[in-house]
Amino acid sequence: MSTVEVLASVDIVALRLAPEAQHLQVLLHRREREPHVGQWALPGVIVNGRIPDTSLEGAAERALREKAQVLPRHLEQVGTEGNAFRDPRGWSLSTYYLALLDTHQQVEGDQLAFFDLDSVIDRKVLLPFDHNLLVERARERLASKTVYSSLPLYLLAQKFTVLDALGAVQACLGQAVNNTSLRKRLERLRELGWVRDTGEKNQPRLGRPQQLYQYTPQGDGVFMFDRSLLPEGA
Repeated sequence: MSTVEVLASVDIVALRLAPEAQHLQVLLHRREREPHVGQWALPGVIVNGRIPDTSLEGAAERALREKAQVLPRHLEQVGTEGNAFRDPRGWSLSTYYLALLDTHQQVEGDQLAFFDLDSVIDRKVLLPFDHNLLVERARERLASKTVYSSLPLYLLAQKFTVLDALGAVQACLGQAVNNTSLRKRLERLRELGWVRDTGEKNQPRLGRPQQLYQYTPQGDGVFMFDRSLLPEGA
C-alpha cells in the first residue's frame, strides 16, 4: 500500500444474550486473507471506490450481510478509530457499529462463532488489529445507554418475562439492578405502547407461571427515560 493511502473499513460488534444464560456474547469471523489469516476478528468490510457503497450505513449493511450473515434488531454507529499502527499494511481507520441480536440468533459454518464477551474484553481472546478495543468501546456504549434507555430489550426473544428483561439489563451493565425499578420501567413502556402484554404466560419447570411481554418500539431508536436506572453514585 502506498504511504499516502489510508485503508478504511467498517466493522461490526454484534452482540447476543447467550441462550439459557445471562451473559453477553460477541460474534466473530475467521479471517480468510492476510493479514492475520485464520484468526478470529470482528466481521467487517473494506470501504473504497471499487465497492459500490454509497454511505457508511450501506457498508455496515454489507458487512452484516456478507461477513456476519445476521439481521440485527438494532444497529448504531459507535465511533471511529485510526492510526498508523493498528494495521500492518499502514495507516488505517475503522468506523465500527454496535449490532444487537435476538438471543436465539444462530450462525452456520465454521467461519462464524459466538465468543464470551468478557473473555474478549479481558484479552483472554486476542483479536487482530485493535478489535479488542473496538469491542470494549462498544460495550461501554451499550452500558451507558442501558442506564437511561430501553436498548437491552432488543437482546431478548420476541416474547420475554420480567426476569428475562432483568437478566438482559444486568448483562449489559455488568452489575445487579433493583427488580422493582426495572418493573416500573417496563410498566412505563407498556403504558406508552413500547411494550405489549401478550396475555400469555410461560410454564417454567419450577415456580409459578410468568407473564410474557413483547417489545414493540414506536419508531426507530430506543425509549429514553428521564432518570437513571442505577442509584445515585453507582
